[in-house]
Amino acid sequence: MYIKDIFANKKPVLSFEVFPPKKESGLESVLNTVDALSKMPVDYMSVTYGAGGGNSKSTAIIASHLKNNLSVPSLAHLTCVANSEEDVKNRLVEYKALGIQNILALRGDKPRDYDGEIFPGYRYASELTAAIKEYGGFCVGGACYPECHPDSASLEDDIDNLKRKVDAGCDFLVTQMFFDNNVFYNFLDIIAKKGINVPVTAGIMPLTRASQIETMCVLSGGTAMPAKFTKLIAKYRDNPDALKQAGIAYAVEQITDLLANNAAGIHIYTMNKPEVAEKIVNSINYLF
Repeated sequence: MYIKDIFANKKPVLSFEVFPPKKESGLESVLNTVDALSKMPVDYMSVTYGAGGGNSKSTAIIASHLKNNLSVPSLAHLTCVANSEEDVKNRLVEYKALGIQNILALRGDKPRDYDGEIFPGYRYASELTAAIKEYGGFCVGGACYPECHPDSASLEDDIDNLKRKVDAGCDFLVTQMFFDNNVFYNFLDIIAKKGINVPVTAGIMPLTRASQIETMCVLSGGTAMPAKFTKLIAKYRDNPDALKQAGIAYAVEQITDLLANNAAGIHIYTMNKPEVAEKIVNSINYLF
């Protein structure tokens, strides 16, 4: 099923993100994770794509398993970085052969210790989106940054780039994580004025470890942390169990507010922890 059709027929939409193993030996563990996640009322699951496509084989296997064995629509990531146009075409051929119908088109991050050409084919996600649409047969999603992409000169420039991506055929958007819902609401107002009217699903990162969240915020370009959130981290930093529970409660509070304000969807970055996702879903299940 195309994810755009899920958004057309259901609101709100609940989705999860999982990531493939760094080594092939870890694949069985990740498949067990998606099996557990699939038992929850999830509408689709996205599967990330390692920097430069280093673990792209596992991405395809997991996305295929979701779609063909678990009957859960999958969203396979695909990046521009380190991929030639021929590489992209080969990936599209593979995805189509596996029955994968949805792709998240991303510029991608430079792989560590990579000394090759960073953009041997497409340079921007908008170009990749257009290429996938020209190939045909896929619903294409895109990423968006409510607090501005770290490589953009300004939020205005970033939204201009986002408009180009949507005009190229992007069917829906998934946000980078944020911890202040007002940032998301302001972002929706701004993009609506720019004529961007595809569904936007809110990306939520449940706090499980203080170091994890701080690292992710640095990688995402400095995600703002409200005082309430930083106080939570400070208070429970030395009590991992309490921090985990408080972080889950914060995510539930965020999601409840987002749904009360008619968010099109909630996308939970599970970090491959089904027990965390389950606790959140058990708290908000009545809202879907």
